[in-house]
Amino acid sequence: MSSQLPFFRYHPEPVTTGAVTASGEVCVCCGQARGWIYTASFYTQQDVPGRICPWCIADGGAAERFNGEFADAYCLDGVSWEVLQEVTRRTPSFHAWQDPRWLVHCQDAAAYVGEVGYTKLAAHPEALEQLRTEMRLDGWHDAQQREQFLQSLGHGATAMLFKCTVCGTHLAYTDAS
Repeated sequence: MSSQLPFFRYHPEPVTTGAVTASGEVCVCCGQARGWIYTASFYTQQDVPGRICPWCIADGGAAERFNGEFADAYCLDGVSWEVLQEVTRRTPSFHAWQDPRWLVHCQDAAAYVGEVGYTKLAAHPEALEQLRTEMRLDGWHDAQQREQFLQSLGHGATAMLFKCTVCGTHLAYTDAS
């Protein structure tokens, strides 16, 4: 098994989040079994007859070969072209019930930390307050209902936690089936 996985600035712990798992599987892009394989989403119109290793994600080879993307660019407003390319074509995505969204802060993509419930989210009050604000803007006017929903995170709904790569602020969005 290869010991040194490539580093992904915007998804620094892909093994912890489950996007990359230990495997003897051969990468469909480079033809090597490197001990690790990517398990989350890849968007392409081509038929990809297998899974991709983290190295082919990091060097852009998989995105180029299969003309695909690992993340959707629709939420990456305000980032540079280079950052957009790094997140969509050279960074592992993550598992989500709905289409994964990549959050932005300080005009840079944020780093994906992982899926969390209320207890872990509460350790990052700025992310919790951001969710409260978004919920109010989305029509959740009853404060008690908002809090009940937030406190239920981890049981049928979850939060996707990110950390700004510039200032360290935590951000989140909710995801549910």
